[in-house]
Amino acid sequence: MIELKKTKLTGCFEMQPKVFSDSRGSFVKVFHEKTYADNGLETNFTEEYYSVSKKNVIRGMHFQVPPMDHVKVVYCVEGSVMDVIVDLRSGSPTYGQSAIIELSASKANSLYIPKGMAHGFCSISDQAIMVYKVSTMYAPNHDAGIHWNSVGVQWPIGDPIISARDHSFLTFQDFVSPFYL
Repeated sequence: MIELKKTKLTGCFEMQPKVFSDSRGSFVKVFHEKTYADNGLETNFTEEYYSVSKKNVIRGMHFQVPPMDHVKVVYCVEGSVMDVIVDLRSGSPTYGQSAIIELSASKANSLYIPKGMAHGFCSISDQAIMVYKVSTMYAPNHDAGIHWNSVGVQWPIGDPIISARDHSFLTFQDFVSPFYL
C-alpha cells in the first residue's frame, strides 16, 4: 500500500501511498505499521503536530540532538512545499549532502527522515499545512538547527519569510555534529 523510494541520503525515503479517489474525494493511508516494520523503519511515534505556512516561508533546518534525537515523518496535507533534508551524521557516505523533494497534498507523498538529519522546507503554494510525526517528545534543551542558507540549497525564492530563531542558527560549516552513523 505504501511504496518506499530511496532518496540520495542513506536511510531517508520518499513514501508514496496509494490514493483512493472517487466522486466524494480521496482517501489516503499515511501510516501502516507492518510496512514500516518490514522495512526496518521506526514504528513508535510519540508526538504529532502540524504547521501552517504562508507562501515564501522557509522553516528550518531543524533537528533534536541526542539523547532526544528523533526519526521524523513529514507530509503536506494542503498546498505544496520544497522539502529539504541534510545529512548531519559523521561517518555517513552522504554526510553534508542534501536531498530536495516536493511534498504536496495532491501527490500525498511523505518523507521518512532518520535520526541525524536536519529538516526544513519552503512553502511554494499560497498556504501549506505540514504534518510531522516524531519518535521522541519535544525537548527544548535538545532542540537545535543549522542556518537555512548554509547548506548549499538553491531555495526557489529571493526574499523568504524566516523566523528570528531560524536566522540565529550556526552555519553548517560551524556546526559540530553529535550524530554518527
